[in-house]
Amino acid sequence: MSTPAQAPGKSGFKLPAALTGLKLKGAAGPVLIVLILSMMILPLPAFALDLLFTFNIALAIMVLLVSMYTTEPLEFSSFPSVLLFSTLLRLSLNVASTRIVLLEGHTGPDAAGKVIEAFGHFLVGGNYAVGIVVFVILIVINFMVITKGAGRIAEVSARFTLDAMPGKQMAIDADLNAGLINEEQARTRRAKVAQEADFYGSMDGASKFVRGDAVAGLLIMAINIIGGLIVGVVQHDMDIGAAAKNYTLLTIGDGLVAQIPALVISTAAGVIVSRVATNEDIGTQLSGQLFANPRVLFITGVILGSLGLIPDMPHVAFLSLGGGLIYLARRMSKRTAADAASAASAAAVPAVTGPVEAPEASWDDVTMLDPLGLEVGYRLISLVDRSRDGELLKRIKGIRKKFAQEIGFLAPVVHIRDNLELKPNAYRIALHGVEVGSGEAYPGQWLAINPGQVSAPLQGTQTKDPAFGLPAVWIDSAAREQAQVFGYTVVDASTVVATHLNHLVVTHASELLGRQEVQSLLDRVGKEAPKLTEDLVPKLLPLTTVQKVLQNLLDEGVPIRDMRTILDAFAENATKVQDPFELTALVRLALGRAITQQWYPGTGDMSVMGLDAGLERVLAQAMSASPAGHQEPGLEPGLASTLLQESQTAMTRQQNLGHPPVLLVQHGLRPLLARFLRRSLPHLKVLSYAEVPDTRTIKVTAMIGGQV
Repeated sequence: MSTPAQAPGKSGFKLPAALTGLKLKGAAGPVLIVLILSMMILPLPAFALDLLFTFNIALAIMVLLVSMYTTEPLEFSSFPSVLLFSTLLRLSLNVASTRIVLLEGHTGPDAAGKVIEAFGHFLVGGNYAVGIVVFVILIVINFMVITKGAGRIAEVSARFTLDAMPGKQMAIDADLNAGLINEEQARTRRAKVAQEADFYGSMDGASKFVRGDAVAGLLIMAINIIGGLIVGVVQHDMDIGAAAKNYTLLTIGDGLVAQIPALVISTAAGVIVSRVATNEDIGTQLSGQLFANPRVLFITGVILGSLGLIPDMPHVAFLSLGGGLIYLARRMSKRTAADAASAASAAAVPAVTGPVEAPEASWDDVTMLDPLGLEVGYRLISLVDRSRDGELLKRIKGIRKKFAQEIGFLAPVVHIRDNLELKPNAYRIALHGVEVGSGEAYPGQWLAINPGQVSAPLQGTQTKDPAFGLPAVWIDSAAREQAQVFGYTVVDASTVVATHLNHLVVTHASELLGRQEVQSLLDRVGKEAPKLTEDLVPKLLPLTTVQKVLQNLLDEGVPIRDMRTILDAFAENATKVQDPFELTALVRLALGRAITQQWYPGTGDMSVMGLDAGLERVLAQAMSASPAGHQEPGLEPGLASTLLQESQTAMTRQQNLGHPPVLLVQHGLRPLLARFLRRSLPHLKVLSYAEVPDTRTIKVTAMIGGQV
C-alpha cells in the first residue's frame, strides 16, 4: 500500500490547536521579558518607539477597563504581576527613548518619533515651561494621591485579610461538618481565602513599584534635560537656547507619554483595592448608588441653580446643569411612582398561573424547641412589651439571677411570645415545648392570696394562686389596702406570673440542667481549680454521670452551688463507685452541713419527724430484696397506702407546730423513702442521720409508722 508523499522539509505531525494556543500563552511572559531587556540594551528606530509607546498606552487602558468590569478583586488576581511588568515596560521605554533623544535630538523635534513629538508639542503647546509644570503635576498626583492611597488600602486590606483567615477557615470547617458544603466546595473556599491573602499582600508590595516609577520619571527628566544640554552644546555646537528647546521638549514629551499610562495603571490599582466585592462592576455600582435617589439630584440642582442666580457667576453653566439635574430628578420620581403603582396593581390582581410546585423540605423547616417558654394572651402583652417597659420582663431577669445565685447554675433564657389561641388573660409556661403550668392574670387588678389566717372575706373574682394553689381573690386597686388589713398577701399581675414561673423553674431545675450547662459549670470551676476538673472529667467520670448526679441532687431540692465540695466528693469516690445513685448518696454526705442549714439555719435544735423501728425493719427487708440496690423496690399496696397516709398526717402535724417538714431516717433507707414520698408529698424532705453534723441536737416531734 502506498502512502501519500510528504512535502520536503515538512513533518507530518501537527500539534493540536489548543496545545498550540497554550504554548503561545505560556511564551507571552518570557517574550515580554526579552522585549524589555532588548529595549534597555539595543538601539531602536523611531518607528519602533512609536509602536511600543502606543502599545503601552493601550495596555494601560485595557488594565483600567478590566479593573472596572471585575466584580471582585480575585477575578483580576494577576494584577500585581501586570503592575510589575507594565512598570518595567515603561522604564525600558524611558531608557530606549533617552538613548535616541540624546543621539538624535539635535536633528529636530521628531528625532524620537511622532508620539513623543505629539506629546511634546500638541499637549503642552510647544512650551517646555508649561510641559515641565504639567509633568511635575502628573507625578505629584500619581505619587502623592493615587499610589499612596492605593498602597495604604492594600496594606490595611492585607492585614485585615490575614487576621480574618482563622475565622474564615473555622466557618468553612463548621459548614463542612454541618453538611452544608461538600469536601470539594470546602477545598475551593479554602483556596479562595488563601488567594485573597496572597493577592492583597502582593498588591501591598506591587504598589511600591508604581511609587518608585514616579520617582524614577522625575529623575530621568532632570537627567535627560541636563544631558541633552551637554550633548547639544558640547558635541553638536548648538547654542544654549536651541539646545534647551529641542532636548527639553523631547524630554517632556517622553515623560508625558510614559507618565499618563502610569497614571492610568495607578488608577486601576486604586479601583481594584478600594472596591467592595459585589456581583456588580464598578460602573453599575456608581450609577446605581450615586444617581439612585431623585431627592439628592433635586437638591443638588436647586443649589446649582441658586448659585447661578448670583451676579457675576457663570450663569449658563450653573443654570443649565442645575436645570438638567432637576429635570432628571422629576423624571426619576415619576418613573418610581409609576413602578410602584404597577406593582400594587399586579399584587391586587392575582396572576393566573399553573399549580406552583411546593419546595422541597430542608433543615430550615426544622424548628428547635425552646428549653423554657412563656406564652401570653393578647391582654398580657403589655406586661412583656419592651417598648412599654413591661414590668414582667424586669422580674424575669431577676428570677434568672436569683435562680443562678441560689440553685447554682444559669437557667435558660425565657422565650416569650404571644399566642392568640389562649384566652385574653391567660398565660402558659412550657418546658421543652410541653406545658408545665398555666394560669390567668389581670393587668390593673391585684391578687389577694389567703395564707390561711385572714380576718374577713373579700369581694372579687374567686380563684387560686397558680403557683401554690392557695385560695385567692382578684380585686380592684381600691380594695388593696383593705385586703392587706384583713391579712391577705396582695400582689400585682406581673408578680403572679413571675412567682408562678419561678416556682416551676425551681421545681423543674433538674430538667433544665443539660450537658451544656454541666460543661459550663465545670469550665467555671476549672478557671479557679483546673486540676480538679482535668483529673475528674472524663478521666474518672463521664460527663453524663456527673450530670445525672447533679440532677438527682436538684430533684431532692439540694442546690449545687458548692461545686468544689461536689467535685471533691466525686474525686474521692469515683475510683470505687460509678453508679450515679450511689454517688448521689455520697455527695449528700459531703454536703450534709449545707443540707441541714438549708432547713435548720443556725445551731439550735432540729425538730424532725421520725420513723417507727418496726417500719424501719420492714423497709430494710424490702430494700435488701431488690437486686439493684439503688432501684426502688416494690412495696405491698396496703403498706404503701398506710405509709403515705401516716406521712401526710405527720407532716401536717409538723407544719402546725411551725417546724419544717423533714423526715430523718437511717442512711440506707433515705434514697428509697425520698423517691417514694416525693411523688405524693413533694414538700416532704428526707434526710439521713449521717448527713446531720455531730454538733446538732435532734428532737423527734412526730412519728411515722406507729399504726403500720
